[in-house]
Amino acid sequence: MEFPAASAHRRLVPWLGLLLAVFPSSLPIWIPPTTAQLSIASTFAAEGQDVILRTRNSPPGALVLMWYRGMELKSSNLIGFIPLNLNQYITGPKYSGRETAKLDGSLIIRKVTPSDLGLYMVVAVLPKYQSAIGYGWLNVYRPVSVPTLLASNTTVTENEDAVVMTCYTDESTINWLFNAESLLFNAERMKLSQDQRTLTIDPIRREDAGNYQCKVSNPISSIESAPVELDVKYQ
Repeated sequence: MEFPAASAHRRLVPWLGLLLAVFPSSLPIWIPPTTAQLSIASTFAAEGQDVILRTRNSPPGALVLMWYRGMELKSSNLIGFIPLNLNQYITGPKYSGRETAKLDGSLIIRKVTPSDLGLYMVVAVLPKYQSAIGYGWLNVYRPVSVPTLLASNTTVTENEDAVVMTCYTDESTINWLFNAESLLFNAERMKLSQDQRTLTIDPIRREDAGNYQCKVSNPISSIESAPVELDVKYQ
């Protein structure tokens, strides 16, 4: 199969037409003499950022670096490739207009979106029709939204009442704060739901009076809810 733009570069690289005509999966896999093998450093980024996917343990003497989306080594998944003796980036079907391969073995993706999340593959084409393949994962996150904390009751009586607080959020990482510090759980009176979204205190004690918040986070951001003040009456 021949990729677009290949013919335009044949005069510059006599072997390029042959390279593109030979499907890379037919090439034998080069096994390095040590345990270190070609890979892509898995990366996470905020939506809208520019990201650099960096290769590790690139084999010496590579002629071409080819970048793919997904696990399947097929032409339709090709983002692009760069012949290392030309410093000329040639794009493939998966090129979105935001990716650039560099001579140092990295791939730059500008203004990442959630659609960029997933597995990436790099193929180093070596002399004598050998190749090395590496993989890495890109995670793309949106900044977390402010959660909403609601309580079943905010004015309660010691040893008589219970309180249920619920943190409304789409995030999976939730922590609870008491007076702006991490809540110290009393296993006898405090229970968390399995998803960490609901805190139950039963029975209430006077030392439970104060401000409660839930804090949500992902690898790039975190934010707290507005505080809910709990007033405990006692005699």
